[in-house]
Amino acid sequence: MLHFDEQVASDLEFDRIRILLAAKTLQPTAETRALALAPIKNRRSIIKTLSETEELRRIKVEGEPFPALEFEEMQNEIRLIEIRDSVLDEASFTKISRASHTVNQIVKFLQNKRAEYPRLNDIQKDLVYTKDLIDPIAKVFDAKGQISDNASPTLSAIREKMTGLRRKISRNFNRVMKDLQGKDMLADIREGFVNNRRALAVESTYKRRVNGNVLGSSTAGTITFIEPGTIIPLNHELEILRDDERKEKRRILKELTRIARRNLPLIRNYHTALIEFDWIQARTRLSLDFNACMPQITKHPGIHLIESYHPLLVQTHQSMGKETHPQTLQLSKNGRIVVISGPNAGGKSITLKTVGLLQVMLQSGLLIPADPKSEVGFFDSILTDIGDNQSIENQLSTYSYRLSRMRHFLKVSDAKSLLLLDEFGTGSDPELGGALAEVFFEELYERGVFGVITTHYANIKSRAAELKQAINASMLFNRETLAPLFKLEIGNPGSSFTFEVAETNGISPALIARAKSKLDIRKVELDALIGDLQKGKANLAKLTNRQLRAEVDAEKTAMEARKIKSQFSEKSIALSEATEAFNIAIARGKKLNQFIDRFKPGKNNTALLEEINKFLAVENARKEEAAQRKARSSVRAKNASIQSDKRRPNHRSDEIKKGSTVKLRNGKERGEVMSIQGKTATVMFGAFKTRVGINKLTFLK
Repeated sequence: MLHFDEQVASDLEFDRIRILLAAKTLQPTAETRALALAPIKNRRSIIKTLSETEELRRIKVEGEPFPALEFEEMQNEIRLIEIRDSVLDEASFTKISRASHTVNQIVKFLQNKRAEYPRLNDIQKDLVYTKDLIDPIAKVFDAKGQISDNASPTLSAIREKMTGLRRKISRNFNRVMKDLQGKDMLADIREGFVNNRRALAVESTYKRRVNGNVLGSSTAGTITFIEPGTIIPLNHELEILRDDERKEKRRILKELTRIARRNLPLIRNYHTALIEFDWIQARTRLSLDFNACMPQITKHPGIHLIESYHPLLVQTHQSMGKETHPQTLQLSKNGRIVVISGPNAGGKSITLKTVGLLQVMLQSGLLIPADPKSEVGFFDSILTDIGDNQSIENQLSTYSYRLSRMRHFLKVSDAKSLLLLDEFGTGSDPELGGALAEVFFEELYERGVFGVITTHYANIKSRAAELKQAINASMLFNRETLAPLFKLEIGNPGSSFTFEVAETNGISPALIARAKSKLDIRKVELDALIGDLQKGKANLAKLTNRQLRAEVDAEKTAMEARKIKSQFSEKSIALSEATEAFNIAIARGKKLNQFIDRFKPGKNNTALLEEINKFLAVENARKEEAAQRKARSSVRAKNASIQSDKRRPNHRSDEIKKGSTVKLRNGKERGEVMSIQGKTATVMFGAFKTRVGINKLTFLK
């Protein structure tokens, strides 16, 4: 970045983010990167870094088993391999083998997932699944990382001889020790080790009577450690075998080093890829801690943070069991400077620091805790003046320090700068300092900077109201309880509630009245007016929320009523049809009974049969007519439905998706769809969030 210094990192507490990030790393290179992290200017590099983190974050969140990064850095091994005839030690081959195993697992995991994770695939694009290093190392080393007996026939023979010789030495030693113990010539400890040699612990008074080599004595001189004479030649022979073993192990390692040298490009690629994955994983772990994600990246400078959080404040509040309030703020061409006013301890500085810290994090390649629909562009400079930074060493007062910073800002700021000024203009005479601050404000505005400014100065608030691309904002305050609401409201300056806060803190009304009398009455009235305006807007917001809730409840009730009415109507029609069918069946039954009664067996029933045939013909005709009537009714209902559909407004419910602008079918207030689950949408109407059926909404855009 063109202009970003350590004072900015300190002001925005980015130095604390670096420390938290460094704690997430596994190896020194990634840790060094974390502690030196700073914003970068190159747009492509930032997006690449953010995308890498976002891909691994997605893998972790979705629960996919991404391989554990079990490796150690191999700079020393690579340097040593580059030296001709050099030989790596056992620990080095353990590192290489572990790195190869880890890379193989990553290659296998990302195989056929190029479309899902393109950035992660780019990191290992030069790597393939191979055992060219794993297999040769596995033939030499055992599971504990030691050279195994089977590494070569020669080594196996040497170690077999050493094992037999050690048994023989142990038998001879134990025989001599048992003999001397029977003669009470040994101390209580009986034996010890001196220079890695097993020795008898002989009472010093008997040392001349024991055949062997004196290796040393105890501190008090009462015990002499003697190597028995019978095992001295055996120990010499064992030492020769140890030397043979060392030479054979070196020969094996030298041969294995030749194999590693042939695969040096592969080892370099392992080293580079694993260090990069360590760095990505550290950023991902931090993003999971912060519940962060990747926002939408815009081509031009600007910020639109939705439901964003200051990550360090969230952690602090979580440890205290307190709630953290999200902030939504936008800096665009139509409102590139936001001037925030309001009472102290109302959240002005936190809002400013949230904007600054999230911007620095994003341009450093870190995901940010904000809604993924947030839109953020990049800046060439991030400039801050936050807090009391007086310097004893340079004999600078707070105001002198601020003037020196302002001189720097006026020198370097432009339309691609993000400026963050806390308590703008303070530190000097209110009127004189306020006038100078207003001039600075105008000059910075003319340079096209984007910025967030907090202030109590009325002239700065007034000037912001006059400038086309500047916006006033305030931190909301409950005037009854005088408690901060920690919510940012765009459009109006905020009252400082100076006298109200003083009264709540026990300052007598008489003193407050005297203080008011010393002020221009217009200033007191203006501050009171602003406070009343904030209170009125808060009440209006409550009423709007109530109205929206009432509309939602009314729509739900109407839908339920229509549903019940439809069900009742269907049941009524079905009951009528069933009653009519029942009556017809009874009439037919009676008629048939009459025919049965009139039938005379063995007599002439011709007239009766003709009557029965006529009755059946009439009933069939009635049945066909009923069927035709039912068909005509069905056609009419269908046509009526078609005509009704033509007259019915098209609510385009099938087009509703996350991010759509909608309204209730019987309402006017517009809202944004935050999420959709099945046939239910979560909609934000202003500050009111509700769940409502999609079939009750009208799609607008």
